[in-house]
Formats: sequence, C-alpha cells, structure tokens
Amino acid sequence: MAKRFWGGALTAILAGALAACSGASGDSETSEGVEITGEVNLYSSRHYDTDLALYEDFTRETGIRVNRIEAGADALIERIVSEGEFSPADLLVTVDAGRLWRAEEAGILSAAQSDVLTERLPEYLRHPDGLWFGLSTRARVIIYNKAAGELEGLANYEDLTDPAYKGAICVRSSSNIYNISLLSSMIANNGEDAARDWASGVVANFARPPQGNDSANIEAVASGECRISIVNSYYLARYAAQDAENPEVLEAIGVIFPNQETTGTHINISGAGVLKHAPNRENALRFLEYLTEESAQQYFANGNNEYPAVLDVAASSAVEGLGEFKPDTLNAAEIGKGQAQAVRIYDQAGWN
Repeated sequence: MAKRFWGGALTAILAGALAACSGASGDSETSEGVEITGEVNLYSSRHYDTDLALYEDFTRETGIRVNRIEAGADALIERIVSEGEFSPADLLVTVDAGRLWRAEEAGILSAAQSDVLTERLPEYLRHPDGLWFGLSTRARVIIYNKAAGELEGLANYEDLTDPAYKGAICVRSSSNIYNISLLSSMIANNGEDAARDWASGVVANFARPPQGNDSANIEAVASGECRISIVNSYYLARYAAQDAENPEVLEAIGVIFPNQETTGTHINISGAGVLKHAPNRENALRFLEYLTEESAQQYFANGNNEYPAVLDVAASSAVEGLGEFKPDTLNAAEIGKGQAQAVRIYDQAGWN
C-alpha cells in the first residue's frame, strides 16, 4: 500500500523539505521563564495551527520541548524505516486507521502501556497491543441536497445502492484513505461479498466520476450538481464557523448519520504511536497522556471540529449542531486489516 518515496531525485527533494521543516520548527515557542528539562521528537502528518498551541501548552506545563517534523504520513513512515535504529523520532501522529495500520505493518511502532490512556480512552480507540492510541475522531456521514426533497428509506450506507438513487451520488476517489477505511469497516462488519456488492451498487449510482475532496463534494451537493455524497463531519462544521466564507452551503444540505439501528456510523481517527527506537520514550508516553487531558481534547474539538476521543469531553458547538449519533465501535485495528481487500474491491467495481 505505501509508496516508495526514497529514491533518486525525489529522495533529495523530500529529504530537503523534511530537513527544512525540522530546522524551521525544531524548537516549540514557549513562554519566557520555562526551564527546558527534556524533549520529545514528533513526526506528524497533522498540519493544523491549533496543534501548535497544544505543543506550547505541553512545554509550559512540563518543561519538555516538542520538536516536530511535518509531512505526509507515507513519507514519514518511509523516513522512519530508512532511519532505522538511528531515528530520532519518538512519536508518529497521523490521521485514519489505514495510515496507523501502514505504520504497524512497517514494524516501526512499539507497544506502550499506560493506565491513564486505558482509563480515558474507549477500547475501540486503542490498539489491542498498545501500538497506537486514538486522539480524536471524525464521522463519515451521508449528506443530501434539501431542496431536492427528503430521501425516504436512506438510513444506512447500504441504502446507497438503491437504484432509486441512480445518477445521484458524487464522491471522492477510491484511493482516498477515508473511503478505503469505510469499505474496510464494511468488510469486517458484513463480509467481503456484501462489501463488493455495495461498491458496485454505489458505482452504478454515480452522478459523475469520483473527483475532488470532501469540501468539493459538499459544495456539489449544496449547488444541486448532485444529490448525495459521503463526507467527513469536520468538513461540514467548517461551514458553520463564524468566519466561514460561504455558510449558506451548510443550510442547503441535510445530514444523515448512517446505520444508527445497526453497526453505527463509521468513524476515522487521529492517533499516535510510540516508535520502536524512540530515544525519549518516557517523554513520548507523557505527551500521549497529556493529549487525552480535557484541555488538550478541547483543542481538537474547538480548534478543528473533531470529536474528542475521551467520551466525556464535549465536542465543538459546530459539530454538535450536526446531531448526536451512535459510532461504529469496531476497533480501528480491524479496519486496518481490510485495507488491501478494500482497494481490490474498489478496483473491481470500477470506483476510480
């Protein structure tokens, strides 16, 4: 699944970019007077401004400096593999069960045990062997154009195969990790044959070839270009923000949390794992525990419209405005296992 990035001219480009990123952000900004007593080296594929506030608060609270390198998940995984036992990385932070699974398959993660994390995080947001821990979640929801009328009978992902929706669905490419993980969860919940039928049935109902990101598909539904799509909840919440450029988009669409009477709505996670050769393992585990504190979880909720992984912490008002829902509690490790099967099924169905 992971592409080989390290070779030839591309190696030099990526290595240079990562080195520049490391040099530019090696030291987190801290308040005056903070005595630095240690460090933790973070390789992260998250790129949100609110995460910087998390790092700064952690340093003020503990005296541990957060050094970070930011890049795509696959590039970071390949870099850690290439660095081997000499890697300075303590933690890998990335988005979606599929990418956590890729890190697990690459053999770069190390089991960590923490009573704090076990107590705070539900079982389905923790790897069974402690290889990674969930930090926040997003729901993969169905949206529809309200002006085109209510969609009677559309309550589950499986309902999207109904011929009544022929020519109605727009969605992003099957190569996208969110779609891969969604189908992987369906393989785990319903079996491979059912997942294959679902993919073929949705393809038969496409309004156009898969294209764009979730935001583009949200706007296509709002404009009436297509009637239905599958998107992540935090993209929707962005249109509810006070500084949103086009808040009317959210007013034009309805939201369905699928499978409330069956498996629950599929969620994808942001998560982190301690690395096998972490030079600052104790600090890495302390940082993970900090990320599950209420103040840190509020950063995820209010700063990026994600659902907190700690269940008794409130989500942002924008996300809560979408409605309450029952999540699919399938362990994200199981979702990772079906990734290769999901890709094959999408290819066979013609979901490009």
